[in-house]
Amino acid sequence: MKMNAQLQKSADQQTLQLSLAGFNLINSPRLNKGTAFSDHERDVFDLHGLLPPHVGSLDEQLQRRMQALAAQSTPFNKYSFLRDLQDTNETLFYALLVRNVEQMLPLVYTPTVGEGCQRFSEIWRKPRGLFLSYPNKDRINQILRHSRYDDVKCIVVSDGERILGLGDQGAGGMGIPIGKMALYTALGGIHPEHCLPILLDVGTDNEERLKDPLYIGWRNKRVRGQEYDDFVEAFVSAVKLRWPHVLLQWEDFAGSNAARFLARYRNKLCTFNDDIQGTAAITTTTLISAINVTGIPLEQQKIAVVGFGSAGLGITNLLAQFIEDRGVSKEEARARFYAIDRYGLITESRQNVEAEQLPYARKEQEVQGWRQPNGEITLMEVVRNAKPTVLIGVSGQGGAFTEQAVREMAKHTTRPVIFPLSNPTSRSEATPQNLMDWTEGRALVGTGSPFEPVNLGGKKVHIAQTNNSYIFPGLALGIIASKARYVTDTMVKAAATELIRHLPTQKDKQASLLPPISEARQLGRVIGQAVGRQAIQDGQAQVTDESSLNRELEANIWDPGYVPYERKQ
Repeated sequence: MKMNAQLQKSADQQTLQLSLAGFNLINSPRLNKGTAFSDHERDVFDLHGLLPPHVGSLDEQLQRRMQALAAQSTPFNKYSFLRDLQDTNETLFYALLVRNVEQMLPLVYTPTVGEGCQRFSEIWRKPRGLFLSYPNKDRINQILRHSRYDDVKCIVVSDGERILGLGDQGAGGMGIPIGKMALYTALGGIHPEHCLPILLDVGTDNEERLKDPLYIGWRNKRVRGQEYDDFVEAFVSAVKLRWPHVLLQWEDFAGSNAARFLARYRNKLCTFNDDIQGTAAITTTTLISAINVTGIPLEQQKIAVVGFGSAGLGITNLLAQFIEDRGVSKEEARARFYAIDRYGLITESRQNVEAEQLPYARKEQEVQGWRQPNGEITLMEVVRNAKPTVLIGVSGQGGAFTEQAVREMAKHTTRPVIFPLSNPTSRSEATPQNLMDWTEGRALVGTGSPFEPVNLGGKKVHIAQTNNSYIFPGLALGIIASKARYVTDTMVKAAATELIRHLPTQKDKQASLLPPISEARQLGRVIGQAVGRQAIQDGQAQVTDESSLNRELEANIWDPGYVPYERKQ
């Protein structure tokens, strides 16, 4: 492992040799130890006087930081505090995450990262990742060329246009790649040195951001059309040239761009889109868990999907594959779904239907009599007429699951399965407490954002968070460890299938739908192994067998802890 061309491992693989010293060493977040620098290190790196005399340990620092974190008054203040810690001492930051996953995850990612993106300009202090702005379109190769990026193995990129359910945040969207990369390390074990967050700053159509005197982004309307596509193409070409084998994850692009960029580039470099593929994998897994409880086979479910953009389509496509695996024809599998977008139920005769949505369009004769006077078929009409057993929401519309529709669903289904997956919390299609109240406590609920336990007959009941963090860190680890050339659908499916093996409901129908999020790091390891095995089977891996894969997995898993430093001669 090399750090900024200034760090080498010594022969015993236990000590790092550094050329940095003094302020430069302390100001390197990847190398800084704070008070944990030993007396010997303070001698040889000229640190005396720059640090208080006490020589501490990582455990002491963790205790101090946890106390300071607890003193922060709001989730956003805690988010800002943790971002500062990440930019000061990465080892301490990741040790805090790894040892307190359940507490930290909502602070470094959803739902708090949403406000973090909205207020990103307020708290930006130190460089992290890369802002590639449109005015610098001719400098992309030059920017990527710097030696500090020599060890990059994975990139998360966003253009900030569709941040969670909050819309266009421009340069503030950088909070998403930074947060995703933090989870690559905390839950996948991938060394932060290998992770590069990137924001493609092509302007913003958010008037609030453009009028904000503190806004740090390119103060222009968003570039669109051929100019935008050319800019993305220049970026991808530069990435391929700089890192021929890098993993590139697309994140929070607008739905139409997300789907077409994945389609355009998935066979040109190693790439996936977590909003489409990761969401599909975790939703499928959680539905299988609910089916463990209800006992109704997947191929007999009727599934209404509210929000049929790239995420809704990705969920539906993967679920249809799982249904086909049970011996059902492609046509029959597709017929289990009722696709609803902002214009209502998608039908064959309706306008505003994209080509990729058409396989799920309902035949006109089937829905005669369903329409409202204005011709629209809303969720309520679908529930009343189709009687779905599963309701999945990725609409970004808070309250889209109305009380009337949910109560109607509960009339026809003993254990309705309801997943309001939009985030942050304000965009959730319904709250878990309301869903339980409207179904007399019979609903099986999974949410996109974390919620407090619901009150059910005087008892507090935990609600599973259908969180992509169960999937994408292990998926990325398996891709990197297998040195996959491309990311196949079967590799994504392998990640879901492996997580299914670890569902609590396999053994206990009263258990939570998903494992504790505190187990996500251990799950990342086994998911990575399953994805790597699938990459070998698909002929995409550059490792030859499982033994080689396991060696690469171990080599790519980093545990945050301090190691001794010596001065490089």
